Amino acid sequence: MGDVTVLGAGAAGLAVAAQLKSRGVGAVVLERGPGVATSWRGRYDRLHLHTIRSLSGLPGFPIPRAYGRWVARDDLVRYLEAYANRFDLDVETGTTVERIKPGADGWSLQIGGGAERSAKTLIVATGYLHTPVVPAWPGRESWSGTLLHSADYRNPRPFRGKDVLVVGPGNSGSEIASDVAEGGASSVCLAIRTPPHIVRRETAGWPAQMNGLLLGRLPEPALNALADTMARLEMPDLRPYGIARPAEGLKTRLRTHRYVPVQDVGIVRDVVARRVRPVAAVRGFTADSVQLADGSSLRPDVVIAATGFGTGLPELFDDPSLFDETGVPLVHGGAAARPGLYFLGYDVTLGGMLRQAGIEARRVARAVRDAAQ
Repeated sequence: MGDVTVLGAGAAGLAVAAQLKSRGVGAVVLERGPGVATSWRGRYDRLHLHTIRSLSGLPGFPIPRAYGRWVARDDLVRYLEAYANRFDLDVETGTTVERIKPGADGWSLQIGGGAERSAKTLIVATGYLHTPVVPAWPGRESWSGTLLHSADYRNPRPFRGKDVLVVGPGNSGSEIASDVAEGGASSVCLAIRTPPHIVRRETAGWPAQMNGLLLGRLPEPALNALADTMARLEMPDLRPYGIARPAEGLKTRLRTHRYVPVQDVGIVRDVVARRVRPVAAVRGFTADSVQLADGSSLRPDVVIAATGFGTGLPELFDDPSLFDETGVPLVHGGAAARPGLYFLGYDVTLGGMLRQAGIEARRVARAVRDAAQ
């Protein structure tokens, strides 16, 4: 039995637990993995934050300067471990919640193994990038090659000397394509359905994150036009190499698809050098080929699907009216979605995920404290 239960010991879950504790509200954090930051531990080896260290720390405890400006994956895991220890948070690992229903006094949680728990207040912070999604491409079951999601990619060593197709030109797909190319793959193609917005991670020391913070509140037409102008000034014209200019404005895509631009950490260089070849979107598979939307086909050894994630939340709750068609909570980040039910960590902004998690953690902690008074 507990008054406040937090699901997920990632950045958002740890931040809200610490904020609750600073307001005199105890909480237990349930984590399905063996330790905090489970999702970060499973990301690819070369991953660094695309936001600067000074704007990525959680409330009450900055990321150590020794981790550098662009924090590496393993350093972020160490930071989140230190954060949980610093605030002496009550984290129960190896606890998988399989179902959540309204209870007699709050919420009833069905735990793996048949156990049940109750919580008067439930805060769900399991993450926007929770459940890997691979499209149901026609014929994919018959294909004889290797297909894996980007969540299962670690480093390029298994793909040396192989022909690799990466599907999806987002941040993960673009970086993985460069990683595989640099790591000795025989060839690398990048399948693109919607041309990405590409920005430099930093220009003369000025990080793209600061542009997002300073310009993100501009009206949609103004930011769309400004982003287009900046891209034309900063980036080479990639149309001769197979990447068209985006047809939809950056802020429009942020609003309609929760999209953030690709931060260039090598993909532009590799496309121009023809180490990574852009191709059309995947249409389907045969036993020995991948069929593309433009009518052409490829015969890769490996397909890495950087095709996104789902929240996994509709499978936890009986109430579909809590979520939109993509599984994102309709009410999140501060207000209660139902009495005693809060969601945080599901807002995508140009200012950075970790920074936003800290902002929302403060809001939710205040709301929980106020509701209890």
